[in-house]
Amino acid sequence: MKQSLGAKPLAFPTPVYLVGSYDTQGQPNMMNAAWGGICCSDPPCVMVSVQKKRHTYAGILENQAFTINLLGCDHVIAADFYGIASGRDLNKIDACGQHVSKGEFVDAPCLDEAYLVIECRLKTSTELGTHTMFVGEVMDVKIEADCLDEKGVPDVKKMDPLLFIPGAREYYGVGEFIGKAFAVGNSPKEGK
Repeated sequence: MKQSLGAKPLAFPTPVYLVGSYDTQGQPNMMNAAWGGICCSDPPCVMVSVQKKRHTYAGILENQAFTINLLGCDHVIAADFYGIASGRDLNKIDACGQHVSKGEFVDAPCLDEAYLVIECRLKTSTELGTHTMFVGEVMDVKIEADCLDEKGVPDVKKMDPLLFIPGAREYYGVGEFIGKAFAVGNSPKEGK
């Protein structure tokens, strides 16, 4: 029997999205955003939700751009720090000993240590309540070559993505391969 947890933002797990933007003084900043995801296939779009009081908020609006940067589990300390500290108080990227490069297609920083970077042009924003949802049209996706398999397809084991569990406030990695999407469901009576 299922137990009600009430109306809460609980979907498990979520990717750890590090949102890159230049602030209003042109300084690069990274923010750990708990709320985000893919929201459209054509044109390809992703979304992140940011509170107005966050340092990142004004930078996204001013530059009309942001990046989504994904780190592996070996960078959990930096990823968590990006969510704890504020770019108003210090350069978080320098404090983590990490580095950024200017985006090739948008006016936003790309985290050099990220295994995957998504460059986004701000398409729209919607105030939802405590957060504003920024929808970014994907201008380019860059991945480290050593995160690809022999066929040039991203390999989740090589990426070792960091995942977040809302509510519990915990980080995890990816488990074992379970089955091929759009294939294992072809015979639903044979499986679980």
